[in-house]
Amino acid sequence: MSRKLVALLAFSLLAAPLVAAAGAATPPPAGAVSAVAACANPHLPAEILAGDGPLGGVTPLPVIDATAGEVKLRLAVANDETNRELGLMCVTRLRPHRGMIFVFPQSGDQEFWMKDTLIPLDMLWVAADGTVTTVASEVPASTLQTPDDKVARRRGTGRYVIELPAGEAAADGIKAQTRIALPPLATAR
Repeated sequence: MSRKLVALLAFSLLAAPLVAAAGAATPPPAGAVSAVAACANPHLPAEILAGDGPLGGVTPLPVIDATAGEVKLRLAVANDETNRELGLMCVTRLRPHRGMIFVFPQSGDQEFWMKDTLIPLDMLWVAADGTVTTVASEVPASTLQTPDDKVARRRGTGRYVIELPAGEAAADGIKAQTRIALPPLATAR
């Protein structure tokens, strides 16, 4: 049995649903933190997470600064298939103005399936030139027990997708046609 499957099973036995009726993430119950951390991408850098992070011991993903108007964002870079797939799975809290940027080999239609995404997020599809093409606000969280057909899906077009805490895009004035200044980014080889 894989480490991830064991962690998911342990978490499902230990943890109550992490999303309250209002949609806000609540901290996991005592004893469940290590199961959540084991489920999350172990390469997530602690500087984007609020509270307990993944089990460390591995090299963290690189982090970049991006600017949208006056707002500075710190984003972990997921530029390979494994890290794009794991994304922010099993993360229970993000710091303000922190998140993840998913880097794809080329611009195109990108669909995200929010399996095991335990917090609501804002998602931004960004063209290669830094222009936001689509904003999906308040994408609902799921639980580890959410049936696959009930897990949120969102789609947009771009070279990059940025995930931020829910409500952050509106609070920061980020909408379609906003320009985000990004450093050069490439996919891993």
